[in-house]
Amino acid sequence: MTKRVFVASEFAPLRTVVVARSQLRLSDAGVMSQEQSEARLAVLPESERELARRLIGKDHAEAMPERQKAWEGERLALRAVLEKHGVRVLLPSLLTDAQKEAGGKYGYSNSFVRDPWFTVGDVVVEGSLRSLHRRREVLPCRSLFEEEVYPADCSYVAVPQPDAAPIDAQGAQVGPFLEGGDTLVLGKHVFVGNSGKASSEAGAAFLLKLLASRGYTVESVRLKPNFLHLDCALGLVRQGLLVACREALLDGLPAVLRDWECIEVTEDEATRLGTNGLPISPDVYVTDPIFRRIGDAIARHGVKVEYVDFTISRSFGGAFRCTTQPLWRE
Repeated sequence: MTKRVFVASEFAPLRTVVVARSQLRLSDAGVMSQEQSEARLAVLPESERELARRLIGKDHAEAMPERQKAWEGERLALRAVLEKHGVRVLLPSLLTDAQKEAGGKYGYSNSFVRDPWFTVGDVVVEGSLRSLHRRREVLPCRSLFEEEVYPADCSYVAVPQPDAAPIDAQGAQVGPFLEGGDTLVLGKHVFVGNSGKASSEAGAAFLLKLLASRGYTVESVRLKPNFLHLDCALGLVRQGLLVACREALLDGLPAVLRDWECIEVTEDEATRLGTNGLPISPDVYVTDPIFRRIGDAIARHGVKVEYVDFTISRSFGGAFRCTTQPLWRE
């Protein structure tokens, strides 16, 4: 059977999606300076920062086995909602012992599949991650590429790997960095966030070089530095409707979105991932019950809102969009 790989927009009907696993070990103490570590943790609410400090150098499943079961349960609950709406769900492989060992003192992650790769139209892009423990996060998805991407009528390209440089180094020479959480698709217009902690200008330039000949526009969107990715500040619910934290967008909403209806999200809600819901279609949206206010506002526009408790996933800085990677949306 011919495989279909295509993403038309953030809210086009979701047909095939990859749902993340729940594996994580943060980098060892000493890999980053105290200042560098605290700068990375600044994207989390203070309560979650303390949890992350306790997990430095530890595998979450080994350090907190009961919490690990609950985390895995959140992803199973999301999968059930997706399948209820007819979405085909795929899973990455679990990390092998060799893949874990390869992470060494930098640790490893197989927990937010949105960032290590993404699809724009019929182009699958393997990204380049800034966080040290996430540099190899694409590896558990390589078997999916063989099964789903290679047989499909689509292109597949990898961003050049970044130079060896400190985590907070700046400048084109240390990138390019390009992460799926920063990359939002709206037809032929692609937004790429830049907070200085994830994707870089060099990453956006790479994506423009790749897509321009296919008729795409790539627009950089500057973020406050305490917002890791663009999808932590902006979400496209359906044509003409979005959720956004204006305080996080240094230049305001992108011009092409300024006539859309905007459901305002406070900075406190956004740091807890209030914009990081998941449209299953223009008529169905998934979010956490903690964001009932936002969900009710979306529902008033005729969109059915599904609620899944994602407390543990959110404590690591990611929610529903971060946990999923669409392969087919059209």
